Amino acid sequence: MTRVAGTPQRALTGSTLGFFVGLAAVALIGPAAKRFQEIVHLTPLMLGLLAASPSLSGSLLRIPFGAWVDTTGGRKPLLVLLLMSSLGMSGLTWLMYTRYPAELTINYYWLLFLLGVLSGCGIATFSVGAGQVSYWFPQSYQGRALGTYAGIGNLAPGIFSFLLPVCLISWGLAGSYLAWLIFLVVGTVVYYFIGCNAPSFQYLCQGLSVEEAQLRARQFGQEIFPRGNALQSVGRAARSWRAWVLTVIYFSSFGGFIALTAWLPTYWATLHGQDLKTAGLLTAMFSLTCSLVRVVGGNLSDRLGGEKTLTLSLFVMLAGAFLMSLARTLGLALVAELVMALGMGMSNAAVFKLKSLVYQGRNDHLPCGNSGV
Repeated sequence: MTRVAGTPQRALTGSTLGFFVGLAAVALIGPAAKRFQEIVHLTPLMLGLLAASPSLSGSLLRIPFGAWVDTTGGRKPLLVLLLMSSLGMSGLTWLMYTRYPAELTINYYWLLFLLGVLSGCGIATFSVGAGQVSYWFPQSYQGRALGTYAGIGNLAPGIFSFLLPVCLISWGLAGSYLAWLIFLVVGTVVYYFIGCNAPSFQYLCQGLSVEEAQLRARQFGQEIFPRGNALQSVGRAARSWRAWVLTVIYFSSFGGFIALTAWLPTYWATLHGQDLKTAGLLTAMFSLTCSLVRVVGGNLSDRLGGEKTLTLSLFVMLAGAFLMSLARTLGLALVAELVMALGMGMSNAAVFKLKSLVYQGRNDHLPCGNSGV
């Protein structure tokens, strides 16, 4: 007997949780960068590479894992990414307990870098969760659903940018990373139990044909269906000029969000002379504002349309970047940061809305992935 496990709301909750847990790695190194620099005696270039290490894997893995969603539904890829991130955090925690601070020398730099890259795998949950949510909700609700998903999920970097400096003072680096590891493992376990694939994927795994699976899935509100395997999905997207335009805008908005969240602690500490805790708080203000605006931007995209919302957001981003380039005082820099956050948040929400309209079509074949539960 065929059945569907889960609901759109449960899928949204599970995907948002997985994204929230994985994206926290954006703030993995930035707030602790000054301590690493003092202990390991890093050059500015080495420090920059180390701070960017989680974002490196988190960005590159979005393409293959996002395409994997089209063949297996999202649950399996998201779990794999969270497990890889947990493995990296386990290594970092072990290194902090066994080598930090006395024995943590420059010889361990590349190990630190590689563990940061592995820990950042969870950042790639963005593309997986976005696809998973898209398949569950009808077109008319895409903006709100994806805006909620991205808005709440993106709170993680801001929260951890603030909490990590506080934890560093109370628990030290090793204790802070251990607490982070526990949070990551618990979040992965919770997602394992509540994460669920969209109806069509579940029906396919129960033995139904593609046509029958899609027909029944439409009764649950699913309107978007993948076409072909993962390689075909990537190839189809690469041939679409609209997809490239959205990619460039996404690179500027969400990529900028990731980069600024990792860099702002250093910016506030070095250029404006703020202490570690204050720098973390100011970075958290940027990240939280950008995240919460995504929810508003999602609703605005449903009402005004993705194109109008995106155009408005890009002008706001440009204004924020202009102010940031001129900022020499703390007050002006803070205003510029918040304007940038508003523009980036709205831009991301609009891209989410438009990407589901750009990529549509009928599925020809879907190999069976995992079940919905």
